[in-house]
Amino acid sequence: MQHDLYEFLDVLKILIRHPSVVSAEHSFFRVLQRELEEIGVKATWYEGLLVAQGNKPDSRYMSAHIDRHGLICTGPNEFQYAAFIASNRGDLIGDSVSEQTFTKISERYQGAAVNAYEPWSGVYRGKGIIERAYLCPHRGNMVFEINGLEHVVAGTPVAFQDKLKIVDQRISAQLDNVFSAAIILYLFRRGYQGTAFFTAQEEAGRSWRFLLEWFQRFANTTTRLIVLDTSPYATTEEAESQHLVLRNRDSNAAFHPEMIRELENACQILGIRYGFKDEYIAKKNKIRKEQGKEAFSLGSTELGRIINASEGLIQGATLQVPTTGYHTTEETCSLTSVGAMIELLKYYTIDINP
Repeated sequence: MQHDLYEFLDVLKILIRHPSVVSAEHSFFRVLQRELEEIGVKATWYEGLLVAQGNKPDSRYMSAHIDRHGLICTGPNEFQYAAFIASNRGDLIGDSVSEQTFTKISERYQGAAVNAYEPWSGVYRGKGIIERAYLCPHRGNMVFEINGLEHVVAGTPVAFQDKLKIVDQRISAQLDNVFSAAIILYLFRRGYQGTAFFTAQEEAGRSWRFLLEWFQRFANTTTRLIVLDTSPYATTEEAESQHLVLRNRDSNAAFHPEMIRELENACQILGIRYGFKDEYIAKKNKIRKEQGKEAFSLGSTELGRIINASEGLIQGATLQVPTTGYHTTEETCSLTSVGAMIELLKYYTIDINP
């Protein structure tokens, strides 16, 4: 198991160094394509989607979004949150993002180091430091000023400078969702023969469209899709009360019960501690209701969106690692959870692959 873990971390270290800002994922797709083709895996590129296929493409389906939060240059020394631009939200006050969220964003990235790059080639275009972030009252959007990137032109993506850190048996980086991309690449290296989807623009709420279009293109349906991701928790204690996170549903749709039970049974066989995120949120909401507070949302996942949009023709389950520091370069996950994800997916997708 230790060998598996070290080999996976080597893969993750490589991928983290390559930027993949929302709506500017092209260069990261090229990196994945190269890595897959070097080990003999067929990699086909579609709009917003890279499809990797082994020798038994219909045996298993896995999916992971590969976009990460970052900025887009929108004018002279003016940068905005890429996910907001990509999702075409003109006014980000009210039903999109609260002012409290803006304050958190501003505080979170003050002083953060960033790198600009060419979206297609990934060529480095300079580095800088975020000096100021503020809410523009006229545009209703968050604007960032960066020292060192005054030469960058509009349309240039800017990624948060990042590398993998390993401290106290935990890993930290901007894990969402390069972690899952690395898991899939590692599984192919270890003999996975099914199909894997790497999707773009999930953070802008668009990735499900690219995935759905692939199934429609080939008139395919499935109940066997596993969507990999990270899952945020407020504290380390809450996150590490389980190794892996399952869901019965999200705010969009109920997931496939048979697939959920299969993953749950695999966890039990392997001695992996797991929790259900929707049940966790329900317990929290019961307490909040008693306190007269507003309920938390069940959250929105790529799987829930595609189940809803396909009217159930595409179904499956999610599998996530619990983390803290969500949507930051300090998102943290225990090595125990990393090992559990590897062990479960090896068992479920390779060892018992039909």
